[in-house]
Amino acid sequence: MGVTSIRLKAEIETPLEDLSKKLDRSKNYLINRAIKEFLDREFIDNSRWGETLEALDSVKSGKLVDEKQVNNWLKSWGHKNELNPPKV
Repeated sequence: MGVTSIRLKAEIETPLEDLSKKLDRSKNYLINRAIKEFLDREFIDNSRWGETLEALDSVKSGKLVDEKQVNNWLKSWGHKNELNPPKV
């Protein structure tokens, strides 16, 4: 496990200290948890951005799904005869 030093502003340090006491957890634990959650969100955001770029390329190349097919598929959700997602 690596060691990293950080300087915390007072507006972060004080609430962190209070939360640490309230939860009976170390500040180290809380900081690691916060960083992990941030990294997880960044990974998801980057994945979504990649999917967005892929979708834009698909639109530019004319690979589109008909609106009626999508609406029919959505209307079938939760019903006995749910439709498969429409394909390009």
